[in-house]
Amino acid sequence: MRKAIAWILCLAMMLGVGAAASEDYAIATDTAFRPFEYTDESGTLVGIDVELLAAIAEDQGFTYTIEPLGWDASIAACQAGQKDGMIAGASITDARKENGWIFSDGYYNATQSMAVAQNSDITGFDGLQGKNVAVKTGTMSKDYADSLAETYGFTVMTFESSPDIYQAVISGQAAACFDDTPIMADYIKSNGVPLKLVDGTANEGNDYGFAVFSPDKQALVDMFNAGLAHIRENGIYDQIIAKYLGE
Repeated sequence: MRKAIAWILCLAMMLGVGAAASEDYAIATDTAFRPFEYTDESGTLVGIDVELLAAIAEDQGFTYTIEPLGWDASIAACQAGQKDGMIAGASITDARKENGWIFSDGYYNATQSMAVAQNSDITGFDGLQGKNVAVKTGTMSKDYADSLAETYGFTVMTFESSPDIYQAVISGQAAACFDDTPIMADYIKSNGVPLKLVDGTANEGNDYGFAVFSPDKQALVDMFNAGLAHIRENGIYDQIIAKYLGE
């Protein structure tokens, strides 16, 4: 009888360890997509995505580690099974869903728009004829620029990060850049860079979503959705958004 009880206790402990391990998730994110994820002056990863994930994990009772790999590297790591999911301001689109992305509910709606140098006389897409436009690879902003390139006669140049595309405009390598509107607005304000948003260039926008790349990770998406709903209800979501965007 004692042996049977001991065996049952041992099995229960083993199952408990397995359950805990299954809830310790590895999450990837971008390196510089302020105010959604970036490194502050102390070297700490902060931002809207970072705080939303922390609040949702606490609400749902799961643990995780988050690593800033960069946009392309985050996608590759998830597709290779090295990471369980990514939160990096990823716009929810049908094209991505068709390519194997499995999204959570939307957690923020963002438009994409154009910025130019502070002293530029470009006031719209018509001023881009024969010029270069900088975008971050694999993003909705790139898709937006691509959709306009032929009509307005400009060339799309791709870079790895948002700061790279802003620098391309500042240095004169590109006449304009396309990026998510809140990202550019925050970057211009926070860093005092000589760029300006061009009125009337924003599209309709898309929701950002947490993403996984395997049906086996659906439970993580379900927890994210449940936690997101709860923090919207209790006001934590609004507090996080207001902290970074003043909304």
